[in-house]
This record gives sequence, C-alpha cells and structure tokens, in this order.
Amino acid sequence: MKRPKDAPSTWKVRRRAREGKRAQGWELQKQGRRIRRPDPSAIRIGADDRSLTSVAGLVEFGVWARKLGVDRELGATFARLKTGHGVVYPMGMQLRLLVDAFIAGEARVLGLESLAADALFVHLAGGCMPSVDVFYDDLGRFDATALSQLETMMSAHGLARAQTARLRSAHLDIDTTVECLFGSQEGAVPGPNPHYHARPSYHPILMRVAEVDALVGAKLRPGDTGFGDQDVPTVVGWIRRARRALGARCVLRVRIDAAGDCAALMAAVDREGAFYLTKAKMTADLVGALATHARWRTVDVDAFGRPTRQVATIPFRRDVWNQHELGVRVVAVRSRDRDTGKQVYLWPDQDWTVQAFLTNDWLGDEDDLAREYNDRAGIEPLIAELKGPWAIGKVPTAGFDANHAALLIKLLAFNLLRRFVDDRYVALAQWRTAWVRRVLIARAGRLLRGPGRTRVLRAQPVASSIRC
Repeated sequence: MKRPKDAPSTWKVRRRAREGKRAQGWELQKQGRRIRRPDPSAIRIGADDRSLTSVAGLVEFGVWARKLGVDRELGATFARLKTGHGVVYPMGMQLRLLVDAFIAGEARVLGLESLAADALFVHLAGGCMPSVDVFYDDLGRFDATALSQLETMMSAHGLARAQTARLRSAHLDIDTTVECLFGSQEGAVPGPNPHYHARPSYHPILMRVAEVDALVGAKLRPGDTGFGDQDVPTVVGWIRRARRALGARCVLRVRIDAAGDCAALMAAVDREGAFYLTKAKMTADLVGALATHARWRTVDVDAFGRPTRQVATIPFRRDVWNQHELGVRVVAVRSRDRDTGKQVYLWPDQDWTVQAFLTNDWLGDEDDLAREYNDRAGIEPLIAELKGPWAIGKVPTAGFDANHAALLIKLLAFNLLRRFVDDRYVALAQWRTAWVRRVLIARAGRLLRGPGRTRVLRAQPVASSIRC
C-alpha cells in the first residue's frame, strides 16, 4: 500500500536535530534508481588521528555548567575530603569528571578507562587522566555529612527546574526501587524482590516533582529496608526543602503507593501543611467496610446506560489513626473496566473491582482524586530511565557509602542534563536521555590547537532550529 504524500512523518524520526540528510526514496524512485551499497575496500584508510573525540557535546555542557557554578560548588563543598600538599587530583575535579562520564553514557567508573583514549575528555581532565583506582578511593572518602551535602546539591538542581516553572501546585511522588546485586557489597541483603527472589540488593527511595519530572530527593538503603516509620524524618526533610524552594503559596500534594498507608507518615505530611494521597492496604476490616457500603455515585456508564465506574467516601477508621489524632478520608472507586493497578473483587454476583485511597483532602471530588493518584504512575518510566541509560543499578565498589555517593552523582548528572536541555534546547525537553545524548553529547569532533595555548573544537553540528 502506497503511503500518501501528505501523511505526517512519525515523531520518532529525529535526524533533523543533527542536520542529518533527509530520506530521498520518492525522488530516487521517480528517477528509476536503486541504492547500492559501496565496496568498503574502495575506501582508503589514512593515518590514525588522536585528536578525535566522540563526546564533543561535553564542551557546550561544560561551559553552561561552569557559568552555573557547578565546578565551583563541587570544589568548595567537597575539598575537605581530600587535603594536603600531595594532592594531585582535587576532589571537586574528580567529581566533575564523574559527572561528565555519566552524562557521556558510561555506566560504571571502570568506563573511564575507555574515555582515557578520547582527546577531548583527557583535555577536560587537565591533560592527564587519573587511574580508576583513584576514583574508587575518592568515592570511599564520602562520610555521612558529605553524602547529605551531595544529596542536597542534587535536589537543588531538580528544584531549580520546578522554580522556573512557577508551579501553583506540585505533586511530590515518592517511590522505591530494587537494585539487584551479584556480589558481596556492603548492605546488599535479600529483601522484597519480584524478579530475583532471595537475591541480595539495595532498596533506594526517590522523590520527584511530577510537573517537571525532576528528582528532588534520594537515599540508598540496604535491600531488607522497607518503607515505614523510619523513613518519616527523611520524607519530612524533603517536603520542607520543597516548600522553601517552591514558596508558601505552592500547594504540595504527596503521592505514595500502599507503603504510604502508615499513620506516622500521613500525620507528618499533614503537619507540614501538605496533602497526601496514597493507596490503602486492603486489610480485612477495610474490605468489610467496602463490601457492605451501599451508596455509590455513578460517574461513567456504558452504551446501554449501565454504570461502569462508581465512587464513594467510605465511613471507615483504623484504630491507629485515633492514636495519631489523624483525620483520614477513605475514597473508593469500583469499576467494571479493570485498567490500572491491583484491584479486588468483592461482589461475587457482579463484575465490579474496587480500589481504595487515603487522603486528607476533604473537598476534592472522589473520581478526580482517584485519577490524580493514577497519574503517579509517571514515576515508573523515570525509574526505568534511571536504571537504563543512567545505570543506577550498577554499583562501583564494595562499600555502601561509596555506592551511595555514586548513585547521587548519577542523579546529579541526570538533573544537570535535564536543566541544560531546558535552558539551551527546550525543543528536546520531552526527549529521553538516550536520544538527548545522541543529539547533544555523543557528537563527533576534532580537538585542534589554536593560537597560543588555546584549543579549537570542530564538531558535528546540532540543528539551529532546536536551540533556544
């Protein structure tokens, strides 16, 4: 079947961002020509060129980051970890190199061995690449204070994106993920793991601002650590930090999965003046209240006028909520169309399935609150991106604090790259990391000597049409 000439091109075709040559199939078809692959042996191989680079985009990113003060902040904050007259590779510069390496797509610290052959990367390293053993040692220098400072710096760049958006309402999505490990790393112990049962792992917790998809909180935890009362101080700290950055007028709405059905956590969020919205744990008493509730409001019907979606506020309280003097609204949604999340069948003679949510928002419509919670699913693609292109599941050392530092550096690099795109290439703001790297960072180039001690970089172009 012939494709109509006026049919729009698929949005996945992105060669124009690199000023790639457009397809010429129709023109060649009219000319009666057929493409033939040339003989590669006809290409003459010249002398090796050690001035070539495959990460030419790091120069533009580096200029932007330096103006932003990233280099200066890393040096001033972490210089205390590495002092003395014998220091050859300052701590701030080491961290900055790791940021560049992760932005360039290296999954492990060991990947710096490959970058040691790249002319531009070596130049950005000061003309001499450290041994990877030095990087491992430097990651091992992180203590609790340094980890806290690094996490604060990471979140500050994520919150800066939210500040630029001038949000009136911000959704803070909290979730955990499992990093499976196949070694004897410190803190790697068996825990809840849906894919590798009894496999040692880490269990980090993350928080994002959904409106800008920015990371604003992260903490690495041992694999057997579940979400509960012990995480309340961490979450409260993140909420307060978001409040300071976004202002008192911004309404904060915290969304968590069923792990957030924790009285201490809900009470803490309520005291901070934020709304919480969490999936309810289907305990026996709650299931009984749902099954016996009689008054449901229909919000959607099928073509025959039969209800397909109904909502209700359930008069239900847990005993532990009374201990915390906590007012919780229980919102239930039952549907005949099983579309999202785990749902429970309670009525054998009917095909209804039901979900329940807990919130301190007593004015919102029940159906709107349920759909608002479903939008929390956007954090799952973000975690998948962090595990894929950013490889947060690949840990560099056997030390827990060193692995925690490596995780935070990767998340810092993620926020910096997204902020760089927002500032310079807003047209690419919806692109995922893999494509952003291809277009902006992994560009071929040649590093040449200029007048005096200057350097000149000739790089593959980026289309001017996507620049801000």
